[in-house]
Amino acid sequence: MELFKGKTLVKKDGSEVPAEQVLSGKKVVGLYFSAHWCPPCRMFTPILAEAYEEAQEGDEPFEIVFVSSDRAASEMLNYMKESHGNWCGLKHGDPLVQELKQRFGISGIPTLVVVNESGLVITSDGRSDISSEGPRAFAKWLEAA
Repeated sequence: MELFKGKTLVKKDGSEVPAEQVLSGKKVVGLYFSAHWCPPCRMFTPILAEAYEEAQEGDEPFEIVFVSSDRAASEMLNYMKESHGNWCGLKHGDPLVQELKQRFGISGIPTLVVVNESGLVITSDGRSDISSEGPRAFAKWLEAA
C-alpha cells in the first residue's frame, strides 16, 4: 500500500516490522485513529478487537493500522497491549500520523477510516459499521473494495 511505503510499524510487543510486510496482499486497511487517554476510544477498542479477531479467523485480506494520538510512545504501547487486537501501529511521532489526520479530515477520535489497497476511502465511519455489524463489517468493506 502506497500510503505506508518505506514505513515501519510497531507490534504490541514493541518490535518493529516493515509496513510492506504487514500490508502485502491486503485489499482493505482500517486506519484506527485513537488514544489511550480518550474514554470513548477505550470503550470502542475492545469491540473493534473482538470483531477483528473473529473476522481474522477467515483469513480475509484486510488489516488494521493504529494511528495514535497518545502523548508518548510508552502510552501507545501500553494501550496496544491492554486492549488492541493483534494489529500494528504507525510508530509514535512518525510525520505520517499528522499527514493521515489531515488527508482524511480527522477531527475527533475514535475514528476508523477504511481504505482500499489504492488508499481510496471505502468509509470514514467504520466505527458505526463495527458497532452495528461486528465482524460482518469486514466482509462488507471487502465487497466494496
